[in-house]
Amino acid sequence: MNNLSDQPIETININGCEVTLLGTAHVSKASADAVHSLLSSDHYEAVAIELCPSRYNALIDPDNLAQMDLFNVIKSGKAAMVAASLALGAFQQKMADEMGIEPGAEMKMAAELAQQSHKPVLLIDRDVGITLKRVYRNVPWWKRMELFSGLFASLMFSEKVSEEDIEKLKEGDVLEATFSQFAESSNEIYMPLVNERDQYMAHRLFNDAHSGQYKTILAVIGAGHLKGIKGYLESQLQNTKNIEELESIPATSRWPKLIPWLIVALIFIGFGIGFNRAPELGWQLVIEWVVINGGLSALGVILAGAHPITIITAFLAAPLTSLNPTVGAGMVTAATEAWLRKPRVGDFSTLKSDTVTIRGWWKNRVSRTLLVFLFSTIGSAAGTYIAGFRIFEQLS
Repeated sequence: MNNLSDQPIETININGCEVTLLGTAHVSKASADAVHSLLSSDHYEAVAIELCPSRYNALIDPDNLAQMDLFNVIKSGKAAMVAASLALGAFQQKMADEMGIEPGAEMKMAAELAQQSHKPVLLIDRDVGITLKRVYRNVPWWKRMELFSGLFASLMFSEKVSEEDIEKLKEGDVLEATFSQFAESSNEIYMPLVNERDQYMAHRLFNDAHSGQYKTILAVIGAGHLKGIKGYLESQLQNTKNIEELESIPATSRWPKLIPWLIVALIFIGFGIGFNRAPELGWQLVIEWVVINGGLSALGVILAGAHPITIITAFLAAPLTSLNPTVGAGMVTAATEAWLRKPRVGDFSTLKSDTVTIRGWWKNRVSRTLLVFLFSTIGSAAGTYIAGFRIFEQLS
């Protein structure tokens, strides 16, 4: 085995199974070489990698995005999550381009070498969707916009990845690197993003070692997780949550769900007071509601480069959808844009590469539709609060 002297490696014996933890950097050629060297020895009976099924499929089958049903994504309310996943992938790709290596090369190599030698590939990381949702639910509501705006701002307004970002990725993975500026100062983000995943992966390795199926396992994990996973395995999973709890989505508080309905009630009360005082005042309030709410949503759609009919749709739909919290303006505008400018097969095929650049987000019909969803939603939300304050200012 060559090129391993400077690589972080730990070996733990669990129930007679030798588990080797290899800490890697996800954009490091040295890490890929270390994986190749270890697996070439034919010493290991199974290979565990720090991926969940969805990230694994995206890594080994980059064309799987071509199978995405955009209308179903919009209808099921997953547009924001898909956009966030694309931004995460683009952020990692930008870093990898700086380093001159394929992102996740060591994970892909580990999976391919294991398959070539007919060894099982154990996917030990928690589903990325669950992790993002647990981060989102664990953060106070007033910090959520800052968190995800930071994700997209890092993509939209920084063509060149900083050396600090690259160093972060060397120590962890794309999730930690992207949210590092928040995680370092926020325990609410650090716990589900890093610590819980350490616990989850330790559980998975512990269970695989205890299954009796393997005598040796090579676990390829981000270097930032090495210390945590090693500690939990050595303590026999003491002070960890059980795997079912780590896979669950925390229930949201009831009162935040009531806020949109409370706002709607206040708006209708404002209209009622206005019409009660004078019909002219009432109609003036309604017109201002339509102009402000519809105008800001339409502005968001314009910024997304939407079709003219989608812009008109945003203006007409936002004032109505804002009075019905079960339907968002983004769902209506994105569905309209997707219908008017149906994504071509080529748009899905180049989606991953297009979203690496700012221009590509607007050029690709799929990502542009997602931008229409996001920008119109933000515009409508802003319009709701601005118009609401304006209405009660008129009545005071």
